Amino acid sequence: MEPVAARSSRSLRIAQVAPVGTAVKPGAGESVEELVSLLTEELVRRGHQVTLFATGDSQTSANLQAFYEHGYEDDQELWDWEFTETMHVANACTRADEFDVMHYHSYHFALPFTPFVHIPNVQTHHAKLSPAIAAAYHYFAEVHVVVASQFQRRHFEGRPNVELIHQGIDTEVVPFSSHPGDYLLFVGRMIADRGPAQAVEVAAASGMPLVLAGPAEEGFEEEIAPLLDADRVTYVGRVDPTQRDRLLAGAGALVYPLRYPEPVGLVVIESMACGTPVVAVGIGAVPEIVEPGRTGYLAGTWEELAAKVPDALLLDRAAIRARAVERFDFRRMVDQHEQLYLRLAGDGTENGRASAR
Repeated sequence: MEPVAARSSRSLRIAQVAPVGTAVKPGAGESVEELVSLLTEELVRRGHQVTLFATGDSQTSANLQAFYEHGYEDDQELWDWEFTETMHVANACTRADEFDVMHYHSYHFALPFTPFVHIPNVQTHHAKLSPAIAAAYHYFAEVHVVVASQFQRRHFEGRPNVELIHQGIDTEVVPFSSHPGDYLLFVGRMIADRGPAQAVEVAAASGMPLVLAGPAEEGFEEEIAPLLDADRVTYVGRVDPTQRDRLLAGAGALVYPLRYPEPVGLVVIESMACGTPVVAVGIGAVPEIVEPGRTGYLAGTWEELAAKVPDALLLDRAAIRARAVERFDFRRMVDQHEQLYLRLAGDGTENGRASAR
């Protein structure tokens, strides 16, 4: 894979501010924590001085700074998670003058501190944006926003300082299977918007068994548990990245019956990197990721997905993986972030900030 630009010999002082739901560890954690870990470790490998603001039980080769020893997903005392995120970000902001650039991955919680951070300020919002939060990003136009898709970029139409960088994964560590498995797979939180119940119906209509993998959320016992069947629908619970990748590589196809538009679709990328095609509802960022007839198939509604399964099973799994490596290996993601940081650190405006307000 060719880098997007020549590597720089300049070493930057970079702060990466992770969410504090759980620890940041290589090859572990939730999707955002995995992305932060990949970005942090590669920047360190390239010679940058990186400080990671995360939980104290995180593992990194960067300089780790923690306000909380454990995240709120692991510590019941931190039940007010929004307050926890705010205190975590505030702690990082008090150190801003030590860095050339700060990159916040902590949802929108860094926005109120924007006037007090006098260095280039980069923020990635990894979740769905409410209208109020989107409006706040427009107000703080000096923040350099990284979006993961053209779909997410629509929230920032007309706003300066928006950079599109598709998310990536370590494609070298995921397993690959050249032969389609005999089951379909759904991976994600068991919530209605992601469509686990619809995945069950898609599998039934296509005549294939289904494996459901992901944490059980509120309503699981009432809505999903009654659909389980020892022969046709299996629930394996929350899985770690190794278990997830093994399931993905062994599946005939990933079923992705979204019922609301997501700004990203990391599990779709993970599936393709394993060589496994995706049959998905074509909303949100999904059409930017899945190439019909090449890496999977799209449908207008979840009811149409079952008809796409037979064709998906016939796709060349080696070609699917090669395409995923070409487009979504994390090194390309790091290349683009690194070039953004270098550009901002050398910006001719005061402290790299735009005068948009």
